Amino acid sequence: MISLGSLFSRQQPALLGIDISSSSVMLVELSHDKTGNLVLDRCAIEPLEAGWVVDGNIEKFDEVAEVVRRVVKKSGTRTHNVAMALPPSAVISKKIMLPGGLSEAELEIQVESEANKYIPFSLDEVSLDFCVLGPSATSSGDVEVLIAASRKEKVQDRQGLAEAAGLKPVVVDVESYASRLATTRLIENMPNRGVDTMVALFDVGSLTTSMQVIRNDEVLYERDQPFGGAQLTQLIVRQYGFSAEEAEVKKRSGDLPEDYELGVLKPFIESLTQEIARALQFFFTSTPNNRVDYVMLAGGSSSLTGLTESVTQQTSFACLLVNPFEGMQIGSGIKESKLRREASFYLTACGLALRRFTQ
Repeated sequence: MISLGSLFSRQQPALLGIDISSSSVMLVELSHDKTGNLVLDRCAIEPLEAGWVVDGNIEKFDEVAEVVRRVVKKSGTRTHNVAMALPPSAVISKKIMLPGGLSEAELEIQVESEANKYIPFSLDEVSLDFCVLGPSATSSGDVEVLIAASRKEKVQDRQGLAEAAGLKPVVVDVESYASRLATTRLIENMPNRGVDTMVALFDVGSLTTSMQVIRNDEVLYERDQPFGGAQLTQLIVRQYGFSAEEAEVKKRSGDLPEDYELGVLKPFIESLTQEIARALQFFFTSTPNNRVDYVMLAGGSSSLTGLTESVTQQTSFACLLVNPFEGMQIGSGIKESKLRREASFYLTACGLALRRFTQ
């Protein structure tokens, strides 16, 4: 392969999943018990200051590296192998068809040849990887292969952060792939193992809300909306005259005036609900579909009181708050009451930690 850093995982022993968003660093470590059930061994979260990470780019390397060190120490883990992720905007991915029966070496040669057609950079400047998805549904004898490439400096940023925190980067994934892996596990626990179930997953970040529509482990539609939890912080600043830093701290702690829920939170939830409904409408008008079975919410602002009910009322679709740890054993060192409040924040980190168990 061209790259030292793999965009798809290989089997690893113990592995940390660390997700770096624009507002927080989140860590998850999973294992299997003797019967093969998943166990949540550790999870931890630490906030980032605004502007340290922008659109997936590390703007304040030393400060972010320190937060990564802090979240590792807070978790109490002794594991050093880590899976991290790049935002989808930093990765070019493409599904291609190749003849079946090729050796790994032959596949690599074919992938590099095909990659030249889709990547607007010299292959010397990119980290490139591929994953065989399976037999082609449309071309007999061929296999479907997913190729993914990113500029080397983007991958090296993530590797450098891991190494600065005393960790060994073994997987560099894509955020949307990791969140989808964690969501697919939840869908498979639905009636009929989730077969033909259509799920619209919304990951509500600080600045952006990302939407993926998933059916049978296939992404039918993706869209990003420039709307997120930072707008709520701005509303708090305008309403009460706090600094942006004070507003963020008070939003996280819930230390806000009595009129906050009616005067600030309720209008924000209405706006966020409208953004979700609008994104669904874009999906319906640009595809043959006119409904989804479930809307699932994850991310930093997904657990706001009343949001799932508001989305159900506005869209008429069942809306669920994601708990990526559903069905797992919870380790003895984890406070379950705190985990229940924060579980939806950890979707991508959980997906990264799950790479331990995927080939």
